Amino acid sequence: MASKAVEGQRTILGFDFGKKFIGVAVGQELTGLASPLGSVKARDGIPDWDSMTKFIKEWQPDFIVVGLPLNMDGSEQQLTHDAKKFGNRVSGRFGLKVEFQDERLTTATAKEALFADGGYRNLKKDNIDAASAKLIIESYFENQY
Repeated sequence: MASKAVEGQRTILGFDFGKKFIGVAVGQELTGLASPLGSVKARDGIPDWDSMTKFIKEWQPDFIVVGLPLNMDGSEQQLTHDAKKFGNRVSGRFGLKVEFQDERLTTATAKEALFADGGYRNLKKDNIDAASAKLIIESYFENQY
């Protein structure tokens, strides 16, 4: 399933892991930019696999980036372990490489950007999760160069 895209021109799907919703975004390595796609419902951190499959089939990513929720001091928390487990499940199910990206402050940054764009109306959970996934991909790109 994994394509043989040239490094620097790969498509990446990014996930902002959460226990009830998982934000989804797609990024292009060539531009270093990402776009929010929406979110996948989850039950106690286990995603709706049908929705996950649709995103994977539609975008055919070369690899996946999952946000790693760390404490502000960089230490791990229960959600960090849950996000790693999610990433490992995605990798096993879809046969794709999964990278993890520190996501400290992405939700706060996403909320600020959405509010600046459209005020309170824009602060819907789906928008926040997807915007956070977008920021996770873009920060991943920034850390590669």
